Amino acid sequence: MSLISSMYTGATGLEANSTDLSVIGDNIANANTVGFKASRAAFADAMAQQMIGSGAGLSQVGLGVQLQSVQKIITQGALSNTGLATDLAIQGSGYFAVKGSHNGQSGTFFTRAGQFTVDNTGNLVNQEGLAVQGYMASPQGVLATSPSDLKVGNSMSAPSATTGVTVQANLDATTAVSAVAFDPTDPANTSAFSNSVTVYDVSGAAHQIDVYYTKTAANAWSWNAMTAGVATAIGTGTLTFDPADSGTLTAQTGAISVTFPNVTGAQAINLNFGDPTSVPPGTGLLGVTQFSSPSGTAKVSQDGFAAGSLTHMSIDTEGKINGSFSNGQSRVIGQVATAIMQAPDKMDRVGGNLFATNPQSGEATVGAPTTAGRGGITAGALEMSNVDLANEFVRMISAQRAYQANSKTVTTADALLVELMNLKR
Repeated sequence: MSLISSMYTGATGLEANSTDLSVIGDNIANANTVGFKASRAAFADAMAQQMIGSGAGLSQVGLGVQLQSVQKIITQGALSNTGLATDLAIQGSGYFAVKGSHNGQSGTFFTRAGQFTVDNTGNLVNQEGLAVQGYMASPQGVLATSPSDLKVGNSMSAPSATTGVTVQANLDATTAVSAVAFDPTDPANTSAFSNSVTVYDVSGAAHQIDVYYTKTAANAWSWNAMTAGVATAIGTGTLTFDPADSGTLTAQTGAISVTFPNVTGAQAINLNFGDPTSVPPGTGLLGVTQFSSPSGTAKVSQDGFAAGSLTHMSIDTEGKINGSFSNGQSRVIGQVATAIMQAPDKMDRVGGNLFATNPQSGEATVGAPTTAGRGGITAGALEMSNVDLANEFVRMISAQRAYQANSKTVTTADALLVELMNLKR
């Protein structure tokens, strides 16, 4: 073992600890990077030299240190609340999958940084514009089975035609029996009371229907429905009340059938005035009554709605994106996917908070959050870096001292070589 060899041994220590300082510096630089995972340098001894004349393994002299690997520390970072609906964090295992072009590479990348937003085409994307992968939902809210770009920003709620109208009102029992039949051309003067409801056709267009009530006997009324501005009845029927008690409805007849403008075919609409056969027991729904009090409408409701545009999104722990629409409806419009792999700490860092799989990490398996060991989603929050600054500073001091000590090995060997050269003087 020569003094020259000891200098090279010290040099390996200098190189190894300078690499350690680079790793520590990278960790500190990314202490506030969302979703960043810290790394640590792992060292191993270099080869050893067998001294001549010694037994195997008895007199080996090491030749320094070498960098074995730079290991990623895949631990959970703290969550920070942001309140932004499209900011997502994963609690547990898994990565968001994003697809697109990055640094000249095209494909699917993986990240823990959930700083997402909706771009001008409606896609949910990361800050670089890569499309977040997930499962789109049909207009009925049924999720697809294969992942794709999450195009959620331009979701619509399809219209639904009105099929039923429910009326809650009172018809004054003291009203006199009408001497004339209802006349569609003069509804105001041939009826005792009326109420209105807005209904929707199959295209989502709104139409007003007016219902006129005419007393035909002591405990009987007729009703006639008309569309606003049209002097033709679109439906007619009767209401019969119990004369023995408080004037509750005992029977109703009739239905509405109407053909709206620009719509093909007639639309049937059922009017429910509170017939006991169609009102669930115990609901307290009286429907239309005949009490000795002024006629008035308590409530008129219907089951149709117009088309609606997306006004708000919320994301639950399973990654399901629930959309609220301008027509008052809500439904699932998609689901964020997450990916797991066998050895996530072996993935390649490719910049931009992104990772790429390789043969050592194993292929990614994409699925729904909270399934097969995948973590859950926390919306309105971001996962912060898992860098522990106190630990990094301690490691920095340790690396600094080790670097200084290895430099002493080099300078000491150099000093001894000077003494050796002086022997010839």
